[in-house]
Amino acid sequence: MDQQTLDHLRADPALEPYVREFGPLELDPAEDTFERLIVSLLRQQVSMDAAAAIQERLFDAVEVTPAGILAAGAATLQDAGLSEAKTEYVRAVAEAYQREGYDRQYFAALGDEAVVDELTAIHGVGPWTAKMFLIGC
Repeated sequence: MDQQTLDHLRADPALEPYVREFGPLELDPAEDTFERLIVSLLRQQVSMDAAAAIQERLFDAVEVTPAGILAAGAATLQDAGLSEAKTEYVRAVAEAYQREGYDRQYFAALGDEAVVDELTAIHGVGPWTAKMFLIGC
């Protein structure tokens, strides 16, 4: 965390006690933006325990890459625990990654609002998921 950000957080009366107690927050961005976005989709509207179980089954069943997700049939994804809707969402993300050539460099060249706009254009990716992507990637 840079000094300007830390000073900004310290100036906020609600956050200052936490900054004083815990110090700067360090976030390591996810190495694989596709995998991170898929995990965010899995976590939508389910408990963390359910999401973790689905994630484990999905990662065991398929290679979690755009090509791996697209090569897996809907039945394989649903057997891993994805609903019909989430199956559509992860496949839409995989298609967008392949079509647009998304990677870390692609997104790094965009501002936050442009990343949110780009991701929310994908079926199943809402503003919350796009913003979580920004935080995690």
